[in-house]
Amino acid sequence: MSNKSDNREVQILVDIQKNLLGVPGVLPTATGLSLLGEHAAGWLTLGAVGAVVDKRRRRSWTGLFLAALGSHAASVIIKRIVRRKRPHDALIQIGVGTPSKLSFPSSHATSTTAAMVYLARITRSPWPLLGIPVMALSRMVLGVHYPTDVLAGTILGAATAEAVHKIERATA
Repeated sequence: MSNKSDNREVQILVDIQKNLLGVPGVLPTATGLSLLGEHAAGWLTLGAVGAVVDKRRRRSWTGLFLAALGSHAASVIIKRIVRRKRPHDALIQIGVGTPSKLSFPSSHATSTTAAMVYLARITRSPWPLLGIPVMALSRMVLGVHYPTDVLAGTILGAATAEAVHKIERATA
């Protein structure tokens, strides 16, 4: 990415943090979401518990599990290929530690999108989809991802959920 686009993304992060970090509850919520999404653990747990508890929709819950797992794995592989460094400008406050210094795409946005798209299908409700922009914004509030990182993550997560859903239906 060019320095000019990086500068624009830094300014977006600075503006997001300026407007949201002082709002009560935002930082603890973003930190909690970071923990929930770490290595897709929250979404893998959701899929596994759903598969055990809801026997009638076990295949769909297993699909959620596989979509979260597959999308997370894909994001990690892409990170290692692209090798974009996380935000490091002095104006950006870093709110959490991260398992790597690599940023693109956001694995949290990727696995969350895959899981929420799948959960919306399982529940036949659009409400889970609201979790996607919330997680994406939380990564920027915490200063660990650029806007293009979370955008790419949401696209990758949605594509993975769609692919897993097609496989689930084709093998039913």
